[in-house]
Amino acid sequence: MALVLAFGVVLLISVSLSGVAARTVLSTALLFLVAGALIGQGGFGLVDIPSDGAFVTGLADLALFTVLFTDGQRAGLPALRDGWRLSGRALGLAMPLTMIGIALPAHFLAGLDWTTSLLIGAILSPTDPVFAAAIVGRTDVPLRLRRLLNVESGLNDGLALPFVLIFLATAAGSDTDLGTITGELVAGLALGVAIATVITLAWKLRILTAEPRLQALGPLSIGVIVYAACHLTHANPYLAAFAAGSVLATLDHGTAENFEHFGDLLSEVTKFAALLVFGALITPERLSHLTAGDWAVAVIAILLIRPAAMLLSLLRTPLPARERSVAAWFGPKGFASVVYGLLVLQAGIPAGEHVFDLVAVTIALSIVLHSSTDVPIAKALSVEPPGNLPTGRPVEKTDRRRGL
Repeated sequence: MALVLAFGVVLLISVSLSGVAARTVLSTALLFLVAGALIGQGGFGLVDIPSDGAFVTGLADLALFTVLFTDGQRAGLPALRDGWRLSGRALGLAMPLTMIGIALPAHFLAGLDWTTSLLIGAILSPTDPVFAAAIVGRTDVPLRLRRLLNVESGLNDGLALPFVLIFLATAAGSDTDLGTITGELVAGLALGVAIATVITLAWKLRILTAEPRLQALGPLSIGVIVYAACHLTHANPYLAAFAAGSVLATLDHGTAENFEHFGDLLSEVTKFAALLVFGALITPERLSHLTAGDWAVAVIAILLIRPAAMLLSLLRTPLPARERSVAAWFGPKGFASVVYGLLVLQAGIPAGEHVFDLVAVTIALSIVLHSSTDVPIAKALSVEPPGNLPTGRPVEKTDRRRGL
């Protein structure tokens, strides 16, 4: 209950300061991360959460699924088709370059063997702009930039998983079954597409009409069914989540729009809960074991490897240089890396604790840097804050008529 109470208090504070956060470098994501560190064993010791427990893995898994399902509904087939030239470059070139680029300092600076170094590269290669709300969640930001970040983040989580599993199995000394891994990915994609398609087509029948106030629960039911089906069949839930959301946006755009606000709130709640728990796992004891080389790996991954890989992949594209720089800056971070890092702990490989600590500090630094720079970067793109943000002054009658 201490964890639930802490979550409620921090959520209240974050909501109350969200108007300020939308205009400044104050980040709600960072508030939850810091709060988690304070209530954990490295702070006041109010909660004790084992990093290899099922609760932590389940929460991170659910949060990532929810975020990807919501993001998928912003990337229907037309959006995927229109933005595939840029997203394809990011996935096909930037992602493997990032993976290899991070493996190099992990080997030479952190002293890890090549298999473990490539494992860290695979874990940190997915990029999720879930902390860049001022960029991805704003309709006044250039559409091609939002599509690039959204589509890339939705697909690379699942695409990184085979590499994570392969390197993890190799590090553990077990046989790697590529057929099983491929089957899980294909099954996840197929389940997401099939379930969403069948349900959205059924909704076109005249007898199946939803009451307006309950319409947002339709997509939620699809998400719940897909999530459960994937875990029962061992299909990849992350590809399934994004695929199901994308199919829903393609076949029933109106329903996807009705779900958008509710879905955003749902993904925010699960994301913040996962951040609170993740922050509680980052203790001074863990950080004290990191060497200067480990810290250098984290800094190089954030400030050099990912930006350089992304900029290289976007050369000779119609994306303006300023937007290319923005796309290059946001990463690596996100729930996929958290989930994959927890998989390492559960696998019990020799360097498992070292890998998790290195991944955790990289993600924590990334959250601090990226979630605190989305608003300044949005302003650099000449994007103004939404006009309905609270200002603290009395609302005049004329303001009410104008919707301010």
